[in-house]
Parts: sequence; structure tokens; C-alpha cells
Amino acid sequence: MANDIRNIAIIAHVDHGKTTLVDGMLKQSGIFRQNQVVQERVMDSNDLEKERGITILAKNTSVRYQNIKINIVDTPGHSDFGGEVERVLKMVDGVLLLVDAAEGPMPQTRFVLRKALELNLVPVVVINKIDRPDARISEVVDEVYELFFELGANDEQLDFPVVYTIARQGLATNDPDVPGENLQPLFETILEHFPAPQGETEAPLQMLVNNTEYDSYIGRVAVGRIVQGSISSGQQVAVINYEGAVKNHRIGRVYTFEGLERVEVPRAQCGEIVVVSGLEDIKIGETIADKDNPIPLPAITVDEPTLEMTFMVNDSPFAGQEGDHITSRKVRARLYKEAEKNVSLRVQDTDSPEIFKVAGRGELHLSILIETMRREGYELQVSKPEVIFRRDEANCWSLWNYCWLIYLRTRWVRSWKVWVTVRVK
Repeated sequence: MANDIRNIAIIAHVDHGKTTLVDGMLKQSGIFRQNQVVQERVMDSNDLEKERGITILAKNTSVRYQNIKINIVDTPGHSDFGGEVERVLKMVDGVLLLVDAAEGPMPQTRFVLRKALELNLVPVVVINKIDRPDARISEVVDEVYELFFELGANDEQLDFPVVYTIARQGLATNDPDVPGENLQPLFETILEHFPAPQGETEAPLQMLVNNTEYDSYIGRVAVGRIVQGSISSGQQVAVINYEGAVKNHRIGRVYTFEGLERVEVPRAQCGEIVVVSGLEDIKIGETIADKDNPIPLPAITVDEPTLEMTFMVNDSPFAGQEGDHITSRKVRARLYKEAEKNVSLRVQDTDSPEIFKVAGRGELHLSILIETMRREGYELQVSKPEVIFRRDEANCWSLWNYCWLIYLRTRWVRSWKVWVTVRVK
């Protein structure tokens, strides 16, 4: 067990202040120089994130408090990027559920909390923006309790602490009537309430790949948490894919997160979130395991896409005037490359080599992909989005029973009203 590590994710509805809170935690942990100029929402490093003011990709960082390393995963708040949240929740042991003091729990709050509770993660509720003129703090806390009850939280999850914050000012307090001075109450709650990672350092290696990236210097890298054992540079490991096939690889370099930087280390132990290189064909959801005792971990599962669009090669009279990548081969390669790291995206070939079916979680999800490809120099045509319909055979009978009970209840209420009216007359 790594007692000097805490792994947490910050989850919330869009614009409830997750990234701003991470900014405050980074500044007060002392990772920046006193005279260093730090931009607002420093975790939103993507150009589209800066322009739109939202978090699109989940990102890792870390802070240190009282010699304890806190690995933090900043997650998107928009429902279209819910797959990013589902992908990273297996890296952490607990979640900070951020709720706006005026708006209260919103649809994405319900979604991300449901996913966290299903994984039996430890929750801490943070009521943010308590300085708003229209803040209704006590009512929002009651709404959060109701949401936990509705989602079937167990007794331990219902016994969550509540911290009140003004993330923009870097203030936190355990009592909304007592003004906060800094984020120390939040740090203390994290250390006290969130458990240290479980696992044995001497056990065979197990690491689930939660993300893959490309580094221009070291090539393709895998990001994940070491569940068991340890990993070191040059180590021979086994990679287990979705089908259970095992392939041997050699680890290149091992990095850990320190603030906003990746720091190379010779060895990392269980509980740590690491970045490893040397695995060129690694994919999200695969397991990095001990070479002599390869044991797979449960694969990452996310909800299915809801919208579908047709991507086509640009065959208009103006084709080739703006982009550099206009052939179907390049467009296809780019789409399948995106599908490798975007777990909510589905790409499918059609009978025509110039037409591809692309399914995602929403219009914003697909529009971000289109805009990213456009900025990279790709030219393409797209159709209007279409809703994907599915028939859930397992729940059809339950839905029919529910509708029938509603009908009978309505008839009973009407009959009861008629009976009461007759008796009164």
C-alpha cells in the first residue's frame, strides 16, 4: 500500500468550476515560482479549450501537501465528453463532486456521480461559488443528498463530508458562515477522507492503460495507474489486449506527474499514476502485466454513442483549395487514429471507400473532431447528425410493466375522484 499517495478526480457539470479549483490547488501547493506568470485555467492547454472556455480532454496533474502526493485528474463537464470521465475513473480512489451553490446538481452531475458510485469510489462534495448573490447553499446540499439517495449510494458513500469553496479566490471552509482563508480545509479533507491506494508492491505487475498520447521525442506513450507490483525502465512486460492475446514488450522510460510536468523516474510502485514509453502499438483498455505471470484487468467500458454522421471526401468544385489532406486514405487513417484514443468515438467503413460512418456522444463531441481535423489541414464533407436508435430487449418488458402500472394508477385515481364526487353530492 502506498500511504503517501492519494488519487482523486474532480467531476462536475460544465462551468461549475473544476479547472478553476485545480488552478487554486496548484498555486497554493507551491509548484509555481513567486514571480511566475500563470495563465487562468492552466489545465486547459488545448487551443479549442482556451477558445471555448470548456475542458474537452481529461488531464493529469499532482500537488503535494504535508509530504503526501495528491494525483489529480481534471475531467470535462460537458455531457458530450462523458467518455473521458468514464475512461479515467478507474485511475482514482475517490472523487471531488463539485456543485454550483446556485444552480445545484445538473444533468451531468447525475451522470458522473452515477459512474463514480458504480465503481464504489469515495465521494467528497464541494459546494463552489458560495459568494454568488443567488447562492442557496443549504438547499443545494439537500439536493445533493437526494441525488445520492436516488442513485442508490451505500451508507459509506452517503456519509460524505461537505467543503464550501470560492475557487476563483482560492478559499475553502468547512462552515459556510465562517469565511475561508485558503484551500487548507479542502486539502485536509482530501488527506483525511480519501483512502491510500491498495495493492502490493511485491505482487506481479498489473497496470491498466487509461490513455495514450504521442510525444514527438519518445513516441507513443501509455498513461495509467499501477494496480499491483512495480514498473521500471527497461523492464520486460506482457501486454494483454481485449481478446486476451499476450505480446511481450520492453518498457522504455517511466515518468510520474509532478505539478504540470512529467518527471522521469527509474522505478514506480503500485498506486502511482505513470506514463510509460516503448509500447508503440498499445491501446486504451489493455493491461500491462508481469512477463512471467500475465493477469489481465477488467477492460474499460463506456456508454454507447448517441449520434452518427457521415464523413466524406470533399468532391466539391473548391476541393483542395484550403486543406493539404484531401484523399480518402488520409481521412480514413486520421479517423481511425482518433478512435484509438477517443473511447466514445466509433468509426465504420461503408461500401464506398470515400464514405465513413462516425458515431459520437453528441453534436459538440463530433463538431470538436471536425474542427480539429480542419485545423490540421484535412478537407472533408459531413452530413447532418442522426440519432442512433437501439432496442433494449432486456428492459422492454420492464418498461411495458411500468407503463401499464401508470395506466392503472391513472384509472384508479379517476375512479376514486368520481366516487368521492358522488358521495359528496
